[in-house]
Amino acid sequence: MLNYRKFALRRLASLSTKYLPFADVASEKVPLSQLLRLSLFQVTVGMALVLLVGTLNRVMIVELNVPASLVAGMLALPLLFAPFRTLIGYKSDTHVSALGLRRIPYIWKGTLAQFGGFAIMPFALLVLSGYGEAVDAPRWIGYSSAALAFLLVGAGVHMVQTIGLALATDLVEEEEQPKVVGLMFVMLLAGMVVSALVYGALLEAYSPGRLIQVIQGSAVVTVALNLFAMWNQEARSRERAAQMEVAPPPLPFSEAMSTLLAQPNMLRLLLVIALGTFGFGMADVLLEPYGGQALGFSVADTTKLTALLAAGTLAGFGIASRSLAAGGSPENMAMYGAAIGIPGFAAIILSSLGGGSPMFLIGTLITGLGAGLFGHATLTASIRRAPKDRIGLALGAWGAVQATAAGIGVALAGIVRDAILSTQDAGSPDHAPYNVVFTIEILFLALAIFLVLPMAFRARRARAEVFRTRKTTIQTHSAEVS
Repeated sequence: MLNYRKFALRRLASLSTKYLPFADVASEKVPLSQLLRLSLFQVTVGMALVLLVGTLNRVMIVELNVPASLVAGMLALPLLFAPFRTLIGYKSDTHVSALGLRRIPYIWKGTLAQFGGFAIMPFALLVLSGYGEAVDAPRWIGYSSAALAFLLVGAGVHMVQTIGLALATDLVEEEEQPKVVGLMFVMLLAGMVVSALVYGALLEAYSPGRLIQVIQGSAVVTVALNLFAMWNQEARSRERAAQMEVAPPPLPFSEAMSTLLAQPNMLRLLLVIALGTFGFGMADVLLEPYGGQALGFSVADTTKLTALLAAGTLAGFGIASRSLAAGGSPENMAMYGAAIGIPGFAAIILSSLGGGSPMFLIGTLITGLGAGLFGHATLTASIRRAPKDRIGLALGAWGAVQATAAGIGVALAGIVRDAILSTQDAGSPDHAPYNVVFTIEILFLALAIFLVLPMAFRARRARAEVFRTRKTTIQTHSAEVS
């Protein structure tokens, strides 16, 4: 029995490294179990994203009758905190504490912000919508409390994710850092899929009371998972704390950022990230309301759409990881991801023009696949362009640009939808405002392809030159041996 158990564990370990992208980053010093436990912070981030972008936006727009522009503004509030991701990552690099801890204090602060936001959110939404006895409450209370709740959750998500990724890179060797970051994002997507399915099941019979229970339960689960993820991940060391206090002052943030931006094509890459993320991100706030109003999906059905989208993104991450591990170009992969997103959004548009639910589901899956390819490719490109001692700063810059672009996209999507809806006649189709937004997303993805195309061509030429040089060296060596 003991031998059988050992054999089963060995088989499980081999399967995880074969089928779980980036699982080969594990080593004897940092086993896969430790990395997976640390990745639980990404699960809580995924829970927050699904709840805010996947579930609450549909509930607020359809069930609570909150204007889409106001919902989009609430969901975009974390945008105010997104640009500080780079600064937060830099501060954790240089943080001095009595026990030598750098990352854990910031993860804990972010966890508390998430918990506080979730604690306020359900009652703020009920006041905002004027539901039940809250109909007599002043409107400014609903607006301010809902804004505070969304801002706290967004700030906590940005802080936890940025510092959690930095802590993950601290645990592995430098050459393994891109892999461990990729593993963390795979777990983020897996957490989104699972949490979307759970939320869909819990909200099958929707009621305001059930919504309150779901949000408050998410607050408790967030604290529990983040505590478990942080436990014994960063070693305490008073000696390191003493060394940190007497160490020379670090390079100022402005100079460190200037050094990063001076890397070849870094500014162009950040612009590509912004355009592509904007193109994929505008649909986040409208995809589920679109399914509800244009195709008649229920709350549970539209929540499960987030799981389908995340599953497509997870598949894109897996494909990208294998291609890039085999020597593929991240610039080419980013171009392919943006190109795949265009027919995905076209299928979503066609679903309301006669294609029906199957076309909508296919378009959602394809769009997720393109987003996964694009996201992993731009992440890898950012890490490869960063100096060796600026990986955390590069992760912060990538996250800041991506989160900012996604926030702007979410806000503009709701504004455009409401503006078009206000000018329509009473008998106009429900899907028209949404399809305009999806068309705008196609245009932004085309712009991203246009900008990344020269980078992809240069990367392809550089790769071809490496192969030619390698071939010449082999031929020369063979001739000398002969």
